[in-house]
Amino acid sequence: MPSSRLPLETASRPLAMPVPEAVTVPVTVLAAAPVSVPISATVSAPISAPISAPATQFLPFALPDLGDEEAAAVLECLRSGWITTGAVSRRFEQAFADFLGAGVSGVAVNSATAGLHLALEALGIGPGDEVIVPTMTFTATAEVVRYLGAEPVLVDVDDTTLCICPEAIAAAITPRTRAIVPVHYAGLACDMDAILALARRHDLRVVEDAAHAFPTLYKGRAIGTLDSDATVFSFYANKTITTGEGGMVVSRNAALLQRVRVMRLHGISEDAFDRYTSRRPAWFYQVVAPGYKYNMTDIAAAIGCQQLRKIGQFLARRQALAARYAERLRELPLRLPPDADAGGQHAWHLYPVRLTAHAPLARDRLIELLAERGIGTSVHYIPLHRQPYWRERYQLRPERFPNAEASYHALLTLPLYTRMTDADQARVIATLTELLC
Repeated sequence: MPSSRLPLETASRPLAMPVPEAVTVPVTVLAAAPVSVPISATVSAPISAPISAPATQFLPFALPDLGDEEAAAVLECLRSGWITTGAVSRRFEQAFADFLGAGVSGVAVNSATAGLHLALEALGIGPGDEVIVPTMTFTATAEVVRYLGAEPVLVDVDDTTLCICPEAIAAAITPRTRAIVPVHYAGLACDMDAILALARRHDLRVVEDAAHAFPTLYKGRAIGTLDSDATVFSFYANKTITTGEGGMVVSRNAALLQRVRVMRLHGISEDAFDRYTSRRPAWFYQVVAPGYKYNMTDIAAAIGCQQLRKIGQFLARRQALAARYAERLRELPLRLPPDADAGGQHAWHLYPVRLTAHAPLARDRLIELLAERGIGTSVHYIPLHRQPYWRERYQLRPERFPNAEASYHALLTLPLYTRMTDADQARVIATLTELLC
């Protein structure tokens, strides 16, 4: 196995990464255990008093749900005299890890992109290595591989879930393959049993891109607590919880997380908060590696702490909105997203639908007409094999990705967020019915 960058004092030694024993997490441990919400019992009002937004008739694709609690937490942080990475960030890391359970720890960073970069760096990914990623994802999943001088290998997705296809992973493995980055698309877990089995068979590392997947469950276990090497979550503005910008690297591997901690802040051996708040002289530090500037501020973490407390309510609202879409759109010429299997839990970060062959409009025209009627949508995603950089660097052809290619032409994402009222959703449903019937 190629050399690892862990631990710091023995950077040239191979990394021992034993697969942790399987830990079953009872669903009752999670504050966001599967919630059954009748369609008729949904709450129209926002969960907490939102910070005012400009009045508008346009219904956006997504909005964060921020209230007085977040504002008060930020103000408290501002008045504390410490606003960068410090005690509040540590509290957020601990609270997030406690929520997931199963013995994991977390390191807060300023984006999921940073988290993916740091996790792969900590695993020793570098020039000459290949990392398998799905083509149906945001470019960050692949670009972090290039940051390290390695090569992402794009593969197709499953036609039903739009998650990475295990058979496509198996076909792409070569002697240079070092890692797999599965993406839990839209909030639905990938087939992790199959992926982890492939990783064990070929001695590969697994870093889960869980940007969409909080709080997703896979066979009763929280994403973030499976047997992968690391899992990376996103707290971007449109995610299920937000810190404005931010992310979290989660793992049971203490050496990996220590490397992430050091590399997120310039490769400095001593924590800045500890140095500046120490009552003893603590000016001395050492730069042990050429690190990055990827730390989360306490201001962002203060928002995150409050958002985490609301995740049960946030999830219930998203589940209710998804259930109503499934009920009211089922007669339209749309292919609706699947829910999780028994024992699983969909986070419903996104609600992506696909036009069928019977639809009277093409996807692009439907998006235009919805916008004209004041309804925002998006497309998740333009597959990476269609993006100029990836297409040209690797000479990618659409026929290599039949499922992603076919889905892309029919795909659009409908508004779904916790501040969306019943009336907002009824407007979306009525407009789609008008345009597609």
